[in-house]
Amino acid sequence: MRFFVVCPGGLEVPLAQELASIAQRPDCKALGAWVIDPTPTSPTGGVGLAAPLSAAMALNLHSRIASRVLLQMADAPYRQEEDLYKLASGLAWEEWFSSKQTLRVDVTAHRSPLKSLNFATLKIKDAIVDRLRDVTGDRPSIDTAFPDVRVQAHLTATHVTIYLDTSGEALFKRGWRDEKGDAPLKENLAAGILSITGWKPSQTLFDPMCGSGTFLIEAAQMALAIPSGAIRAGMYGDDAKPSRLAYRPLITSAHGFGFQRLKPFSEATEQKRWIDLKEAVLSEMLEKRKQFPDAESLGISGGDINEKLVAMFKGNWQRAQLPGLPVTRQIDALASKPPANARDGVMLLNPPYGERLVLKGGRGQERDADHDEYGEAEEPEDRFAYNLETGRQSAKRSSRESLKKLQAQEEQDPRFVEFLRQFGQHLKEAFSGWNVFVLTADMALPGQLRIKESKRTPLFNGPLECRLFKFEMHQKRDAAPDLK
Repeated sequence: MRFFVVCPGGLEVPLAQELASIAQRPDCKALGAWVIDPTPTSPTGGVGLAAPLSAAMALNLHSRIASRVLLQMADAPYRQEEDLYKLASGLAWEEWFSSKQTLRVDVTAHRSPLKSLNFATLKIKDAIVDRLRDVTGDRPSIDTAFPDVRVQAHLTATHVTIYLDTSGEALFKRGWRDEKGDAPLKENLAAGILSITGWKPSQTLFDPMCGSGTFLIEAAQMALAIPSGAIRAGMYGDDAKPSRLAYRPLITSAHGFGFQRLKPFSEATEQKRWIDLKEAVLSEMLEKRKQFPDAESLGISGGDINEKLVAMFKGNWQRAQLPGLPVTRQIDALASKPPANARDGVMLLNPPYGERLVLKGGRGQERDADHDEYGEAEEPEDRFAYNLETGRQSAKRSSRESLKKLQAQEEQDPRFVEFLRQFGQHLKEAFSGWNVFVLTADMALPGQLRIKESKRTPLFNGPLECRLFKFEMHQKRDAAPDLK
């Protein structure tokens, strides 16, 4: 079978490395041969591979970087909408799902000659519905919000590829976050960034602006061998129910992934393989818990100036089935210090961006709760204060033009510039010897921090073009001895 594993733009190389690692797992090798396509040299939005049908289960369970796992149903040339209908109607959809299940069809395109994607979508949807009606005597209903089955098609200038989505809800929805609104930093992007940093569980990881803990929770689950799909796979039973707003309200552990609503995966042989995959994971998790029995032993910690976000981080940590409570506290980033007994320190942070910074001279400090995760902001006391007004009121995050205008305003605000200068100086003084990684849409950040970056990696946070800057904080030289 052919698959296309979708990922955020810029994470194709880490995804290819992750897929190779998954394919080498003994339980995944037992499914059959995997052949991963060559690593893309330019952004493609994903990586293709050939693997047994059962690989869909392993990919959805294990991939931290994937957004979706798409199973290719057909690929053919086309010239007009009627060609799409003929191709889709010729596929045996009745072997994959029933007319009693709900359906959604999505179409994307790159340089397609067709005038209307909506009409192309309609033709593919009609083809599937007509096929099922002809074969079964009934037609499926359309549900664009929470469908049982998702079909995707991609149009190039000459070819159309039709896929079945084996993921269902996007894979960044792990089930542990108590969501509220749209998150600008998704879990799979955080996992991909961790891969780029080269962080290993043997190293200390610290986030001084941790929000509700996306980077730190992803890292902790990696250290403890907890797969990204553990909750959705029902591996914790009733002990870990998905957050109310994590994904489909009526979703259950029996249908946590799209493939679980497709006929071939309900067969006894596939069910047995699914059980074997989960049992192999549980064995690894038990061994890792012996190595890292509590949160302190992980060497993963963070802080945030917003007390409510710190509380949210603790709740998310527990829902993610991590041990105890996270090592975190409410603190201004300018007052943060390296954790005790730091080992090859790595700092990773996603400071607020895409919002207007309004610095306040008086008492009070507020950090936008939505910059990283969810919730309403509040104003705890602190010595250095800046207030984040969400840019949603004046411009959508997805508008790059608006973002550039907001960044220009921020760069002109002398108090904002002073904050960045102070933070850069704090990094030099308190975190010498550390590697610091900062994800931001502000391309001028290194100059504002007054630190020369050693590497910059282009990434896309949704539609926003960002950079992951790496700063090497060199060790301070000892003062020359007094020879007098």
